[in-house]
Amino acid sequence: MGVDKIFNEQPMEKGLPTSPESISLEKILFKNNKNQAVCQVMIPIAYPTPGFSMRQTDGKDWLFDPIRKKWVVITPEEWVRQNFIQYLIQTLQYPAACIAVEKGLQLGEMQKRIDVMVYKNHQPWMLIECKEPSIPLSEKTMQQVLAYQASIPCSYIILTNGNHTLGFEIKQQGMVQVIDVLPAFQ
Repeated sequence: MGVDKIFNEQPMEKGLPTSPESISLEKILFKNNKNQAVCQVMIPIAYPTPGFSMRQTDGKDWLFDPIRKKWVVITPEEWVRQNFIQYLIQTLQYPAACIAVEKGLQLGEMQKRIDVMVYKNHQPWMLIECKEPSIPLSEKTMQQVLAYQASIPCSYIILTNGNHTLGFEIKQQGMVQVIDVLPAFQ
């Protein structure tokens, strides 16, 4: 079953199990009057003015990533990642020192990278998967982030493409709760 088969405006199911085989975005999506998939619970994000340091070299646009402390080529996904990080730091007051970008992860024999990881008390707390704005949040994105979460357990998983943001809290006994606001960092 994929995101193509979507429930019509039915109540959202809460407490979904985290196993990749059993969780589905179908549980939180419905069709709008234009027959488009729409999430019942999107997290509203009001991005701050980022104030990035930018430059152009060799015909490419570059942005200074203050977390990695290096210049990176601006791709659509990188633009989403950097703006989301600035939202966490400027708006929600997450400490920059608790944020890691493109953290390496071993999944079986494959080396992967987590887009953004927020640590709390030196433990993984929030895993964030960023996609470029033209890529819809999909079943595939959800399965990807759940595979990461299975290797690095954390309390929250977030999916964003800059336009839409979905969030989930991982509860006791492997249950997932859809959230409608990002948690405060206290």
